[in-house]
Amino acid sequence: MTKLSKILISVGISLPIVLALFSPSGTANAVDKKANVSNVAVATLAGGCFWCTESDLEQLDGVVDVVSGYSGGHLDNPQYKQVSSGKSGHIEVIQVSYDADTLSYEQVLDHFFRHIDPTDSKGSFVDRGPQYRPAIFFHNQEQQQIAEQFMQEIDQSGIFLKPLATELIAFEKFWPAEDYHQDYYKKSKIRYKYYRNASGRDRYLDKIFGSDRKEQPKTLRQIINEKNGLASVKQYSKPSDNELKEQLTKLQYYVTQKEGTEKPFNNEYWDNKQQGIYVDVVSGEPLFSSTDKYKSGTGWPSFTKPLNDAYIVEETDFKLLYPRTEVRSRFADSHLGHVFKDGPAPTGLRYCMNSAAMTFIPLDKMKELGYEEYLHLFES
Repeated sequence: MTKLSKILISVGISLPIVLALFSPSGTANAVDKKANVSNVAVATLAGGCFWCTESDLEQLDGVVDVVSGYSGGHLDNPQYKQVSSGKSGHIEVIQVSYDADTLSYEQVLDHFFRHIDPTDSKGSFVDRGPQYRPAIFFHNQEQQQIAEQFMQEIDQSGIFLKPLATELIAFEKFWPAEDYHQDYYKKSKIRYKYYRNASGRDRYLDKIFGSDRKEQPKTLRQIINEKNGLASVKQYSKPSDNELKEQLTKLQYYVTQKEGTEKPFNNEYWDNKQQGIYVDVVSGEPLFSSTDKYKSGTGWPSFTKPLNDAYIVEETDFKLLYPRTEVRSRFADSHLGHVFKDGPAPTGLRYCMNSAAMTFIPLDKMKELGYEEYLHLFES
């Protein structure tokens, strides 16, 4: 029995009557926006019924296309009947194509999580079974790391009241669903509304985010920042890649955007002894203080700790064939350097940073440039 049949029976309406009353609109597919976007990225996400997740993700600015379909499983070219039985091993998913110069992968995940129940491992709302469980199919190691980090922060925030049960699965293949499933919320508006209203999805989301969530939307990142004491931080919108190339020097762009490394002993701050703080060269978010800087002998500016852990993201990379902990800035997502466990007391850590990823703000300029909250660090 299809999900629509179940819902219609539950509300006392027979499927033949509804089909007779409401025929598909037969609207043509939307004009392909991909041709106008030079940097298209793809996310494959499972959040229950793809009629709903497709509808919700298409509302996100920067998304150029959403296709309903199936991933996982042990059959090629599965049909809806096979998937909905729960026996084929597939999951209902959507494949989201988005403008990577406008949206980050985290922002796509943020919007996705705000429209699903990521805590239910046995299905989604009225649709039960493994074919409806929440999952993220990551396409590369970067997507995996971003998803792991973001999910950890969501869990720590307690936003969803229960631990996340969303699976992370390596992407292998995607099969588009049958044509009648695509843009279902547009083609079959009445039937879609019947299903959505009876599914319990919106009642759950109202409970978690409030009944005014549509009129006054707040991203998960904003909620997490508030819980971390960063409510006053202005929301930062990362410039496009072309804008960054104009804004930054070649070295700054290479280091922050391409995970490059500058030369040791031949960079701006490795031997800087002035008092002040170091901020992200792209966004200006505060990163490190001269009070935590020490001479490591490596030829790069080194610190024992960040100014505020909330501005730092740590990810594991294997670029040298062995694991290292990469350090990135929270809002600009700039590559800053790496952290090692060979530093001095009290932390035992060495945050080895690239000068090209940072701007130094001298103590006498901190108040003028809006960093007065850190002046107390320099009071004797």
